[in-house]
Amino acid sequence: MSDAFTKATGRGLEDDAGTSQRRYKAFQLELVRPYVGESLLEVGAGLGEFAAQVTGLERHVVTDVDAGAVAAMATRFADRPTVEARVLDLAGDLEEQVGEPVATVLAINVLEHIEDDAEALRRMAALTRPGGRVVIWVPGYPQLYGEFDRAVGHVRRYTPATLRDAFERAGLRPLEVKPVNLLGGVAWWLTVRRGGVGKQKPGLVRIYDRFVVPTTRFVERRVTPPFGQSVLGVASVPD
Repeated sequence: MSDAFTKATGRGLEDDAGTSQRRYKAFQLELVRPYVGESLLEVGAGLGEFAAQVTGLERHVVTDVDAGAVAAMATRFADRPTVEARVLDLAGDLEEQVGEPVATVLAINVLEHIEDDAEALRRMAALTRPGGRVVIWVPGYPQLYGEFDRAVGHVRRYTPATLRDAFERAGLRPLEVKPVNLLGGVAWWLTVRRGGVGKQKPGLVRIYDRFVVPTTRFVERRVTPPFGQSVLGVASVPD
């Protein structure tokens, strides 16, 4: 799919908006890294902005259904021999597309685009070694669903309960499912849900990244919020 990245994010392949979210990407890594094994496959890695932070792996497979995004990642990581950039369609032949299973499969802001989320999780589990982990980061809470969600094709937003249910329907064992980014959820409500913003505004993104994210990281290192912009879920693949 040559335009899948743009449809899913509202950004073009040359759009550098992701570079203005350095602190937010670091916040995501801080929460996700403890669950990542020695090999990692990212589903829907986009332009590799999250992957660029990840080091110390034996094998790191970055994938996307958009061939243009994969080509951009291949160029971006050309000097990192442990990183492979591959086109991945979860509906296709998984072994042919990515080879050997990995210790961890990660999907950030992917599952909400897929109608049959349990089947997608089963396919992700098939990419993971028995006993490995599937790590999911998704937009949180139906109350925050707004024009931006519709514009980029979000089928749903999750709560911890609905993400846990999806894991269980896929035959996975939930290890941790929790809301994250409380202040981001409040900001999203004000600007997107109530404000009617239908696309990312670079100026707002930079302000959020500079001022809101550091406070969020400080607070959520100490307490788990009752609500958030996103939901983080970790599940194990049965032996």
